[in-house]
Amino acid sequence: MLLFRVLSPLTDFIGIIASYLADVWGFLVFVGSVSSVIVVLAGAILWFTDVNQSKGKALVLSGVLLAVVVQYFVMYPPEFVLG
Repeated sequence: MLLFRVLSPLTDFIGIIASYLADVWGFLVFVGSVSSVIVVLAGAILWFTDVNQSKGKALVLSGVLLAVVVQYFVMYPPEFVLG
């Protein structure tokens, strides 16, 4: 019974930390989504205005790759809940 009383505050603390990590994770997913759109738009502008086609193509490709990675982590998020 003593072990249960000692572990209860620890599990509460871990639950609080996990909720903060979940909030940070949601913010990072939002930033990743917005940045992928911005990178694709900047790359498309560079590519289609003939300012720097090779850099524009690379930015479009990296923006699409970033969007795919963010979508993967949206579909399969890490587990922040214990137990």
